[in-house]
Amino acid sequence: MPNSKISKEKFISDVQNELTDDILKFWIENTVDDEFGGFYGKIDNELKIDKKAPKGSVLYARILWTYSSAYKLYKKDEYLFMAKRAYEYIIKYFWDYENSGVCWLVDYEGKPYDTKKQIYGQAFTIYALSEYYMATGEKESLEKAMLLFNAIEKHSYDSENKGYFEAYSKEWNLLEDLRLSDKDMNEKKSMNTHLHVLEGYTNLFRVYKSKELEAKLKEIIEIIVLHIIDKNTHHFKLFFDEVWNSKVKTVSYGHDIEGSWLLVEAAEVLGDKKLLDQIKIIALDMAEAVLDQGIDTDGGIINELHENGEMDRDKHWWPQGEAVVGFLNAYQLSGDEKYLESSYNMWNFIDKNIIDKVNGEWFWMAKGEGNDHDKLPKVDMWKCPYHNSRTCYEVIKRLNK
Repeated sequence: MPNSKISKEKFISDVQNELTDDILKFWIENTVDDEFGGFYGKIDNELKIDKKAPKGSVLYARILWTYSSAYKLYKKDEYLFMAKRAYEYIIKYFWDYENSGVCWLVDYEGKPYDTKKQIYGQAFTIYALSEYYMATGEKESLEKAMLLFNAIEKHSYDSENKGYFEAYSKEWNLLEDLRLSDKDMNEKKSMNTHLHVLEGYTNLFRVYKSKELEAKLKEIIEIIVLHIIDKNTHHFKLFFDEVWNSKVKTVSYGHDIEGSWLLVEAAEVLGDKKLLDQIKIIALDMAEAVLDQGIDTDGGIINELHENGEMDRDKHWWPQGEAVVGFLNAYQLSGDEKYLESSYNMWNFIDKNIIDKVNGEWFWMAKGEGNDHDKLPKVDMWKCPYHNSRTCYEVIKRLNK
């Protein structure tokens, strides 16, 4: 590696140790629910378990993806155990055998708790099922991933204006309340859902090269370029009506840097050279915008810039991890050492401020003035082992190239 200040070997070693000795180990040792099955739905920062917390489909999909990836890389039985446990729970409790798709939440015993079908959740399950198929060759998981793809295309696709509507009832009727969470806007379409449909379809296309999926993957890349990326600022727009009018000017730096590398990955898997060349330019513009505007004085990635000019300076765990990958991707695309240095600096920020050296895993956010960084959960429907483990997988894979 040309930059003598940054050791490729040390970067890989530090990341690999964090992956195997902390993240993967933490979830194996702390989250398996032997009483009611699957994994606990909530564990606080002091490792107190809420045994009766609901269990989320996104949490389970992300556990499935994480340990499928781990088994692919290390071939350890303990990782296969975790992946298989997540897979079997999803198929038994989250899957809707009458209408297809996965429900949003089940209760601690696996009974339906919130039966809505958030497209975000369907997409993450496709992502995870595809990874499980790659790890194990389990044909049922590929068949289930294709069923979800077909359900999204049948029920959620907007044939008039393209893209995907956000949320449906158990019977696939469009809901009035489309929000992914309380902090989101109640709009027909969002950046976040489209980004993760892209992610799911990319992983599925790795193992299922149908013409329909190929066309849909290409289309969603083009949708993101045409409607979701602001060509002037190189940031994502976040929420839209059904004809793609943007509804808010808030900037999410974490999504910007995450999207920059996911778009390149999608175009690479698709294999369309002309589109890939276009996406590489866009990705570098997005990474540069985050590097220029999104890094705070403490070295962490700022959470959001609101349209009223207020800055949310909390350093949530996942944007820091995505920045490690996004800047490393920008370095690989450009050869510019500043991106390599930025990636390494982000990892050091994580090591010093996000990794919990006492109780394990990562804090929800870095300690900041007046925030609840040590009171937010280690495990819940959003706090999963996916962003941080994926950061490690990507660094190992990219630097070993």
